[in-house]
Amino acid sequence: MTKKTKARARLIAVDGADGRAVIEHAQQLTRGRRAVKGVSQWDASGLFEQLLAEDDDVVTTPRILLLLYAADLAFRLRWEVEPALAEGNDVVAAPYIETAVAFGRAHGVPAKWLKNLFRFARRPDRQHKVRGGPAKRRSPAGFVEFAARRSRGRARVR
Repeated sequence: MTKKTKARARLIAVDGADGRAVIEHAQQLTRGRRAVKGVSQWDASGLFEQLLAEDDDVVTTPRILLLLYAADLAFRLRWEVEPALAEGNDVVAAPYIETAVAFGRAHGVPAKWLKNLFRFARRPDRQHKVRGGPAKRRSPAGFVEFAARRSRGRARVR
């Protein structure tokens, strides 16, 4: 008799600048999978909604937005991702780290600072990158759209 080995639960990251496209891709990844817990999305903790979304005129620095994103990601990992993985379920995180890093780099934040900021986050087992720029819609669908509207200065193109 052979023992069946249980497949290890995986963290699947989906990153990109178009928030709606990232979420749509993440949802497609969950269809037809038995062991997927669901999609962990940005602002799961409500930090952005509580601190910034109340006043449409609030403008802040990219670093502050990245610190808030890291705090929200820590919340997502602690309360959504890790428990689901411990139960043996795959989890799709959309967006994950690369979206925030790309936003930071576009705004001139040093790579070393970003690497240090996200060193707490586990590496994804799989990585999906959704192509395309931020959605040009009035309501921010994703972190990049939200942060672009709220950050001082313009992204630097290299």
